[in-house]
Amino acid sequence: MADRGASAPSLPEDWPARPDPILALNRMGSFDWDLDTAQFHLDAQAHSILDLDPEEFDGRPESLASRVPPDEARRIDLLVAQSIKDGSENYGTYFRLRRRDGSLGWAHTQGYIRRDRSGRARRIIGILRDATQELSDSRAHAERADQGEALRRQTNVVESTTAALADARTVRDVIDVLKNSHGLVHLGAASLVVGLVEAGRIRLVAEGPEGSFVPGTRVDEPFPMSEVVRTLSPRFIESPEEFAEQYPTLWPYLTDLRVTSAAYLPLVVQGRPIGAMGLLYDDRHGFTAEERNVLVALGGCIAQSLQRAMFYEQDKDLAQGLQQAMLPRSIPDVTGADIAVRYRSASLGRDIGGDWYDLIPLPGGRVGAVIGDVQGHDTHAAAVMGQLRIVLRAYAAEGHTPATVMARASVFLKELDTDRFATCLYAEVDLSTGVVQLVRAGHPDPLLRLAGGGCRRLPVEGGLPLGLSADFDCLEYPVTTVELDAGQTLLLCTDGMIELPGADLDDGIADLQALVGNGPLDVRDLADQLIDAAEARGGDDDVAVLLLQRRGRSARSGSRLRQRVGPADPEALTEARRTIRSAVRAWGVGERSYEIELVADELITNVLMHTEGPAIVTLRVLAGHDRRLRIEVEDSSSALPRRREAGESGVSGRGLLLVDRLADVWGVEARGGGKVVWCEFMVPRRG
Repeated sequence: MADRGASAPSLPEDWPARPDPILALNRMGSFDWDLDTAQFHLDAQAHSILDLDPEEFDGRPESLASRVPPDEARRIDLLVAQSIKDGSENYGTYFRLRRRDGSLGWAHTQGYIRRDRSGRARRIIGILRDATQELSDSRAHAERADQGEALRRQTNVVESTTAALADARTVRDVIDVLKNSHGLVHLGAASLVVGLVEAGRIRLVAEGPEGSFVPGTRVDEPFPMSEVVRTLSPRFIESPEEFAEQYPTLWPYLTDLRVTSAAYLPLVVQGRPIGAMGLLYDDRHGFTAEERNVLVALGGCIAQSLQRAMFYEQDKDLAQGLQQAMLPRSIPDVTGADIAVRYRSASLGRDIGGDWYDLIPLPGGRVGAVIGDVQGHDTHAAAVMGQLRIVLRAYAAEGHTPATVMARASVFLKELDTDRFATCLYAEVDLSTGVVQLVRAGHPDPLLRLAGGGCRRLPVEGGLPLGLSADFDCLEYPVTTVELDAGQTLLLCTDGMIELPGADLDDGIADLQALVGNGPLDVRDLADQLIDAAEARGGDDDVAVLLLQRRGRSARSGSRLRQRVGPADPEALTEARRTIRSAVRAWGVGERSYEIELVADELITNVLMHTEGPAIVTLRVLAGHDRRLRIEVEDSSSALPRRREAGESGVSGRGLLLVDRLADVWGVEARGGGKVVWCEFMVPRRG
C-alpha cells in the first residue's frame, strides 16, 4: 500500500485512536492512519489478524507488503484514493491476506475518512477483521471471488471513465469520452442515449448508434428518460417483453437494435436533475445488485462532468461576448496601408484575457497602432483592458506624442485602483513619409517584414509596464524612430505568440521571425497563418496580432513628416526634436541636417512662446530639378512675425535672423485664422 502523506511536524494529539473494547471482544482490530505524517497505527488485535508481531511493523503502510499481496494493495489504494476524491465518508472491502506460513486467508476492512473544515482528508480511522471463516465454504468462496472480480472490473470501469472525464471541457467532450472510452465496451452496452433537461424538455445530445433514431421527449411524457428525471430514481428494464409492455410508444423505435435490456439513470447534481442517460444492451438479461450500484455510481460521475461542462460553456459564451465587446468592432480603412488583426483566446480558464489591439486614425495621414496585454485571464482583466484601450485611444486622438500617450495611460491604470499592470507597444506611423515612432512599455519588440522577404527584430528601448511606471514614478518612455518603406510590414503581437512554458524566449522569437519571413505576402493571409500556428502550438495564453503593411512604391523624394506640439507640453517639444532629427537623417540630407533641425526648433519655439495655441510642424522633401526640404510651422495667430535686432543683453529677437541666415528661402503665408512660417533648404540628391 503506497505512502499517502507528506511529512508533517507532529501527529494529532488524540492519535492513535483508542479502540472500543467491544471491537476486541468481537475479534476486530482497529487502525489509525494519519495522512499528513503517513503513520499507520495498528492495535494488538489488528496485529494478530495480520499475523504480525508488533516489532515487525514500523508504522509505515508499505511495511504491510509481507502480508498484503501487491495486487490487493493496489486495489485498496485505488479504493481509498477514489473515496477521498469523491468526498465519501467511509469505504469497505474484502482483501486477500498472506499469513506467516504462506497460507492465504481473507480479511475485511472498513475505514472512516476524517476531514478538516476545508474538506481535505487528514486521517482515516477504521476496523479490521478476519473474514476467512466467513468465506470458508468453497462454493460461497468461489462465488464471492467471482463476484468480487466482476465488481472490481466494473469498479475499474467507473474509475477509468471518471479519469477520462476529468479532461472533458464541453458537453461534446463528455459524450465523446463516453462513446469512445472502454467503459461502455466493458459494461457491455451496445448503445448510449444522453439527454439534458431544457425548459421542460429533454434535448438529446447522444442518440445511440449511427443511423438509429430515438425521439426526444417532454419531461411529463411516458418514456423511461422522462420517468427517471421526474422520480430521480434509476429504471432497469430486464427483458424485451418488459420494455414493450412498459413503454409501447418507444419500443417500435428500438426493435431494430435488438435490445434485450436497458438501464436508464437520472443525472442529478445537488438534488436537481440536469438530464438522463440510457444504456441499451443486446446481450444482457437482468442486472445484479452490484451491477446496479456500479451503474448508479457511473451516472453520478457523468452528471458531475456534464454539469461542469455546461457551466464551462456558459462561461465561455459570456467570456466571448465580453471579449468581443471590449475589442474594436471593426478596423477602419487606412489610406496607404493594408491592415490585418487577429485574436486567439486562451486554452484555459474562462477563455478570456487582457490582450487587445487597436488602430487609431490620426490627423495628417498618420495612424496609431496599439498592441497590449493586461495581466490575468479573467473577466477583470478584460474589463481593465477595455477601459485602458479607450483612454489610450482618446489620448492619441487628442494629438499627444507617443511618449505622452503611454505615460498618461500608465497614470490612468494606477488610478483605477486595480492590482493589474499592462504591457503595451504603441506605434505612430506617418504613411506619407514612412516614419514610425515606437514606444514600448514592458512589451515584446515588434518585427519588420521586408518587402523582398525575410524578417528582422526592431529593438525598441522601453520603459516599465503601464501602472508600474506610475507606481515607481518612472514615466519616461523613450521613443525609437524607424522608417517603414513601401511594401514593408510592421508586426505587433502579444507574448502568447512567442512564449511557451519551459521554452527559451529567444527561440520563440526566432521561430516567429522565420514564420513571418517565409509567410504569404498578403497581410490577411499572413495573419491567418500566424494565428493557425498559435492554435496548433497550443499554450495557455491568449494571442493578439496586428499587421500593418505600407502600400505604394518607394518614393523617398516625397518623404513627409507632420507633428503637433502642444503649448504646455514640454515632452511633446522634446519628442518633436527627436522625431525631426531621426526623419531628417533618414532622408539623407547630408551636411545640412543640423541646420534644418536648428531652424525647425526655432520656428516651433517661436509659436509656443508668442501664441496661445499649438504648433503644427510639417517637413517634406520636394521632388523636382533640385531636391529641396521644406519646413512649415503653422499656428492659430494672425499676427505676423517680424525680424528685429536683439540688443547685446537681449535673450530673444535672433530667431528670424537665424532662419534668414541658414535657410535658402523663407516666408510667411496667411492660412485661415492663423499663418504658416515656411522655409526651404537645398539638399543633395540621395545616392
